[in-house]
Amino acid sequence: MPLWKHSPKDALLFGFSVAQLTLMILLATRWSGFSVAGWLGQAALVTVMTAYNIIVVSHLFTHVPWFTSARLNAVASVVNSICIGQSAQAYELSHVRNHHRFNNDPIGPDGTTRDTSSTYRDGQDGDHAPLLRYILTGACDSFLDRGKEMFAVTRLWRVGAAERKLLELAARREPRRTVELRQVRADRAAHCLALAGFAVLSWQWTVFCYLPAFFTALVLVNVQNYYRHYGADPSRRTADAVSHYSRLYNLLTFNDGYHQEHHLSPATHWSQLPAVYQRRLVTAETGPRIISPVPAMLGFLHRDRPLLHRTADDGRRS
Repeated sequence: MPLWKHSPKDALLFGFSVAQLTLMILLATRWSGFSVAGWLGQAALVTVMTAYNIIVVSHLFTHVPWFTSARLNAVASVVNSICIGQSAQAYELSHVRNHHRFNNDPIGPDGTTRDTSSTYRDGQDGDHAPLLRYILTGACDSFLDRGKEMFAVTRLWRVGAAERKLLELAARREPRRTVELRQVRADRAAHCLALAGFAVLSWQWTVFCYLPAFFTALVLVNVQNYYRHYGADPSRRTADAVSHYSRLYNLLTFNDGYHQEHHLSPATHWSQLPAVYQRRLVTAETGPRIISPVPAMLGFLHRDRPLLHRTADDGRRS
């Protein structure tokens, strides 16, 4: 039986997670004696690695697990969870089964969005939420949730009855439901125990480097998600996300720039996203969509971005 389910190139993704975990352990053990410049450099490095892992590595893993073996995928989920400071399995449930189901939907008749990460959730008059509100509120909520998970040690990190949204997203049928909830528990235990281990190695590194870097990474992830959808038209399946086609960017990020293509076919392996572009977008032009000249992280530089969501909203009202 082959080791890799789709491509041996996925070894690069798993290798990044292993390298990140190894480097964070080394940084914690060698924290003493660092200058201010060294501290800032470490914090910046951990921020970039964590944000990259969430945006690229763990994101791709949640959609298309790397290994043919379920046990190896469970191990990869644990390693990724330590690197991103949260359960990779819970990330899969919320991202794949919520975000990709409702695709950054606008506020509905009930006064909220079905996509819990929608950029419209705290917006008004059919517009996106303000950038700062979106990125800071999302980061604070995630940070506080991770803190609550630390205290879930009293129930050995089982998914609690109060976690209604997560329980609703888990598979309905057994044994898959049990497997998923068990993996969430294992992931949470791993990243919480890893954080405690970092504190044992160096509480100063944990408090003054890792935690600020983790929070900053959450902010950057929210910036990325915001500009992956800002201005897009959620009413059209071929225009509800924003793509960026720089060859260098997509080489370094495993085709992360093909975000519209990813929304059209979320179960497609990252190596095949350019083929989705050729097959479903180029050959079937169905109206305007947004192609950004800059990566989503720098979306604020795309000054002349069309606001298709406003045009679509005006059309629905007329």
